[in-house]
Amino acid sequence: MGKYFGTDGFRGEANIDLKVTHAYKVGRYLGYYFGKDHRPTMVIGKDTRRSSYMFEYALVAGLTASGADVKLLHVTTTPSVAYVVKTEGDDCGIMISASHNPYYDNGIKIINGSGCKIESEIEELIEEYIDGDENAIPLATKDKIGRTTDYSVGRHRYIGYLMSLATRSFKNVKVGLDLANGSATTVAKGVFDALGAKTYVINNDPDGTNINDNAGSTHIKVLQKFVKDNGLDIGFAYDGDADRCFAVDDLGNVVDGDMILYLCGKYLKERGELNKNTVVTTVMSNLGLYKAFDKLGIDYVKTAVGDKYVNECMVDNGYSIGGEQSGHVIFSKYATTGDGILTSLMIMEVMLESKRKISELLSELKIYPQLLKNVRVRDKEIVLDDDAVLQAAREVKEELGDEGRILLRKSGTEPVVRVMVEAASDEICERHVNKVVETISKCGHIMPD
Repeated sequence: MGKYFGTDGFRGEANIDLKVTHAYKVGRYLGYYFGKDHRPTMVIGKDTRRSSYMFEYALVAGLTASGADVKLLHVTTTPSVAYVVKTEGDDCGIMISASHNPYYDNGIKIINGSGCKIESEIEELIEEYIDGDENAIPLATKDKIGRTTDYSVGRHRYIGYLMSLATRSFKNVKVGLDLANGSATTVAKGVFDALGAKTYVINNDPDGTNINDNAGSTHIKVLQKFVKDNGLDIGFAYDGDADRCFAVDDLGNVVDGDMILYLCGKYLKERGELNKNTVVTTVMSNLGLYKAFDKLGIDYVKTAVGDKYVNECMVDNGYSIGGEQSGHVIFSKYATTGDGILTSLMIMEVMLESKRKISELLSELKIYPQLLKNVRVRDKEIVLDDDAVLQAAREVKEELGDEGRILLRKSGTEPVVRVMVEAASDEICERHVNKVVETISKCGHIMPD
């Protein structure tokens, strides 16, 4: 973790934590860094937040001032930026989005030429420049100054690519889409319509301030009601930049990232396409998922939380699928990042190939109740080194045995320690989480209000 960049870029409240001057400097440094021996090309996409336009112009000013040419995809998804950068040989991509956060937040996600999150070493150099002398790098002059190009064609190529991945028609399938008033509004409906689905859409009218507002994957009850009220076969909900997906089955039940990993991991194994017979998860994945994989004979690995770490593990080891409980799912054969719309297409393939409803396909998966409490503390490191806290966690672990687990971890961006317990019932989860939280409090670690 750096001063400005976390696991998913530089994020914060617009013009409070993430200022327009920050965006300009990010552009200045990236243009300089990638342009040392040639004129670099950069790709920029944005979500529908009001501040995204401000940050887009600031980034463009910085990039062109350092001699970079810029291709503007306009409102589009994070995975579409990664797709364009990788397939067209650009030096770098930038997505302006704060993902599932409220509209007043924003973020800058930087993607390298391979379509993956930018290396941490480069983020560190950007941070040094942000806090240093603006004149430390030269300004381009005369014909060396960069220019911008309207490149909405790149987004259309990405849409065409998604369509090409479908193995069968969606004809007569009733599909609900919650577009979160975000980036998916320019992509998702067109894909499903073209593939023949009867597409029903909600939250498809962005106004700059309603992104994720009682909409999308973080407010899934809206789609649950929509699916049930309209008798739909399935529904999909995306977040602000459409790099994650939650589904709703025909009965109105939520299908989260762990369930998607189960559906698609099992399907790939049955087809002989599960590389090294392994699915990549994070430490937050549900115990029930692991027990189901054990029963199916599927191996798994666990990474730190963050799709960046999932992707790194997949790339390093050649795995074909990985993801997070939050709905970031990566299919390495088709993409380098979590892609909500692509995930939807893969779920559709599983459903249509099996000729069974998603509720039926998930009937053998038992998800354990899970409780997570975020505890604001004075010092995260001291808490996680405290013998009393660690002893309380060990006692919980021993009592749960094979029928549950406890996880203590620190937040990467806040003064918070997360206490998570999975067990056979909500009551057991509550009791054990409270035991550890009370120990943290008794030891004087909790930050006063």
